[in-house]
Amino acid sequence: MFILFTLSNLILLILGLFSTLFIIYGGIKRKASFYAVKNRKEFLDSIESDAIKLILGFFHPYCNAGGGGERVLWTAIHTIQENYSNVMCVVYTGDTNVTKEEILEKVKTRFSIELNPDTVAFVFLNNRKWVEDNRYPRFTLLGQSLGSIALGFEALKKLTPDIYFDMLNKVQERRPGFNNDNLIARSRVFSIGKIWYYRIFAYLYSLVGSFAEIAMVNSTWTKGHIDQLWGVNSKIVYPPCDTEALSKLPLDGRQRIIVSVAQFRPEKDHLLQLRSLHQLLLDHPNFREGKEKVELVLIGSSRNASDDARIAKLREKCKELNIVDNVKFEINASFQVLVEWLSKAKVGLHTMWNEHFGIGVVEYMAAGIITVAHNSGGPKMDIVISHNGQRTGFLANDPETFASEIFKVFSLSDAEFRNIQINAREHAVIHFSEHVFQDAILKLFEPILGLNKSNS
Repeated sequence: MFILFTLSNLILLILGLFSTLFIIYGGIKRKASFYAVKNRKEFLDSIESDAIKLILGFFHPYCNAGGGGERVLWTAIHTIQENYSNVMCVVYTGDTNVTKEEILEKVKTRFSIELNPDTVAFVFLNNRKWVEDNRYPRFTLLGQSLGSIALGFEALKKLTPDIYFDMLNKVQERRPGFNNDNLIARSRVFSIGKIWYYRIFAYLYSLVGSFAEIAMVNSTWTKGHIDQLWGVNSKIVYPPCDTEALSKLPLDGRQRIIVSVAQFRPEKDHLLQLRSLHQLLLDHPNFREGKEKVELVLIGSSRNASDDARIAKLREKCKELNIVDNVKFEINASFQVLVEWLSKAKVGLHTMWNEHFGIGVVEYMAAGIITVAHNSGGPKMDIVISHNGQRTGFLANDPETFASEIFKVFSLSDAEFRNIQINAREHAVIHFSEHVFQDAILKLFEPILGLNKSNS
């Protein structure tokens, strides 16, 4: 979701409390402090370029994670570079274990996006630990929100840009299973307290959002929530998806492979994927081995020790469910490896509940893979919908229905399978391409960057 503000420094401070929404926040500071002017001047002097007239800052603590949110960041920067040579894009990141060159190389290999190194810079932040969820076993939302203030101030102290965009984690519609321990679940008092805890955050978030001058959201599902909370009429701008490259993959030669492309985060619900495969193998033992063997390939990035621990638990779950021989892990795979799997698979699996959009689902469709996605959020309302009156995929919500829908895909005739492939690919290319996203972003940036371009 993209939101453009022109607010005071006080609103910027308040906004720091709400680090659980993936947003872009832009605020032109009318009165910069002496330090802000100084560090901006020192930065411009260091790049030795008279052409740069504007510093555009993107606050993204996990810019090197390699997920869908990162594709939005890099596509936006690439679009700016192609249209505004006078703008320096600065990314504030906590990825202190890598260099600028390594980040740009990963952007190229993971997303096939080549950025101009001369007009992109990085400010490395040392306090990212204060926004990590594993640091707050209780009151996670409050802890991360307060931690984001410290991280945000570190960013602005190191370099104050002309325009500042926050790119943070989106608000998750959390199920009790993800964040309620047994104590809260058993206690009526604690449960009521937690409800009010969330209501207070929702109220404050609504207050801040009401100041937005422009709101651009990433799906119909998000629009409904934001319009209700903020009292605005937001515009839907779908995130950029690599439909151009993936739509060139052949539709033929598909194997009995199920792919899952998702970061190893709790809300992606990889456990549901393993249980769904287990149910499928129980219902159809012939899928376990031999010529009808089905394999699930989990493709995703691991950002930190918490992700590594989750992956280890998933591996143990495979042993417990006796599906080890039917599951393969591809951790931090390159773009080439990802494309190779997408070119071979028949089924694309998505199990996150109420995901706002679902870039991975679009990538499946563009690649010629038939999707079985969670029957909620963006996949249900925007992506896995009929195109020209024809089916583009399947929806499910628990291990039994996922197993049933996956079986339907493997049971399709060649003609039926091809028909869904064609409709899904066409739907993805028309509505969710990078070009569609770039056009929308340029319309958002033009009132600000166009003015500076004409004055440079």
